[in-house]
Amino acid sequence: MTHLNPEFNFTNLYVKTDQHSLIGQLWGNPPSERYEELARQFRPTFLKIKQGALHREQQHILPHEQLQWLKQVGFTRLRLPKTYGGADATIPELFALLVELAEADANLPQILRVHFGFSEELLLSKDEVFKHKWLQRLANNEVVGSGWSEGGNEPQQQFKTHIYKDDQGRLKVSGKKYYTTGSLFADWVDVGITDLQGQSASVLVNRHHEGVSIVDDWNGFGQQLTASGSAIFHAVHVEETDVLPDAVRFKYSAAYYQLVQLAIIVGLGRGLTQQLSQAVQKRTRNYSHANANYSRDDAQVLQVVGKVRSATYTSGVIVEKSAQALQRAFIAGLATDLQAEAEQNALVELETAQAQTIVTDLLLNASTIAFDALGASAIDKKNGLDRYWRNIRTLASHNPRIYKDRIVGDFSVNGTLPPYQWRIGHIESLKAS
Repeated sequence: MTHLNPEFNFTNLYVKTDQHSLIGQLWGNPPSERYEELARQFRPTFLKIKQGALHREQQHILPHEQLQWLKQVGFTRLRLPKTYGGADATIPELFALLVELAEADANLPQILRVHFGFSEELLLSKDEVFKHKWLQRLANNEVVGSGWSEGGNEPQQQFKTHIYKDDQGRLKVSGKKYYTTGSLFADWVDVGITDLQGQSASVLVNRHHEGVSIVDDWNGFGQQLTASGSAIFHAVHVEETDVLPDAVRFKYSAAYYQLVQLAIIVGLGRGLTQQLSQAVQKRTRNYSHANANYSRDDAQVLQVVGKVRSATYTSGVIVEKSAQALQRAFIAGLATDLQAEAEQNALVELETAQAQTIVTDLLLNASTIAFDALGASAIDKKNGLDRYWRNIRTLASHNPRIYKDRIVGDFSVNGTLPPYQWRIGHIESLKAS
């Protein structure tokens, strides 16, 4: 049995800690041997982004400048092959970096969520002409945003946003979208449509074309700087080669997009852990019935901080494990064995479903009990501690987690495979059919 030297002073290891110290390593080993080398390229930018994050949140300053910083250091090209100026990052490497970016500013990885999903699309595309054209655009630092969900009375099973041919035979798209996360910052918008045959599809729309209007009218109480509001497309010209039938989209997209949300939640947990730890360490005001003169020495307060950190650590491990499943699905998608690909897609969907409810439970609780380690002054708006719960709660609401336990249970008991895609919309259209 190995024993610790009783004279060894651990305190020295915790002085002036940073990403490379022991306390940074408590988040677990990196996802690859080269990860630290890869991450070092981006950490100075993450730090610069983090320094103004609270001010931007409080003043509602959209992170246009910060997105440009990420482009300049190649962050938006992470998954691209090196021949296109990318880093050829694996999915676990990408997700670990998304966690680090979310710790700095949780809005930015959500802004880039569909952009990275579209990168997956290109890497798996069998259309070499389409693939090269769009890889080159991403290599030139162009960014793709989202335009899928429709609000109001739109039907559940069909988009009102549609493509059609005008009098001159030119292909146009018209419609209105809500939850268009990232599109206000983007060069292109990935828009869910009903195609010329009445089938569900999508089309890439130039963000700067005449007829495109994107409004920052997102009214959610969390993730407020993602500009996840409305987009209107009025007779916007599109290219026929940029229309993508659902059948050619990457098969693990639902799990992928959900795991991005979970990675952001883990990043928020890390940010909360750091801010909470610093606040407890510096706190001099205290209660007469506390366990110690200072909060930093109070066993009950330290227990709260420990729970917050442990919830974050555990959630990070779960996200990394799910990212490994995504990597296996990606590798299967590159091959020609359709059965093996289907199996990997089913597994990653189930793994991500299992992860979703646990991660959100852990960090919603952590962002609530964090206030128990501090006094009433913790609710002062200038501290911004509320943003962690608000943002986690918002991210946890996008894909109803109450259904995921049922889906996992149905598979466990009955072998029922999960739904790979799901839609939301007005139910009256179904009753009328």
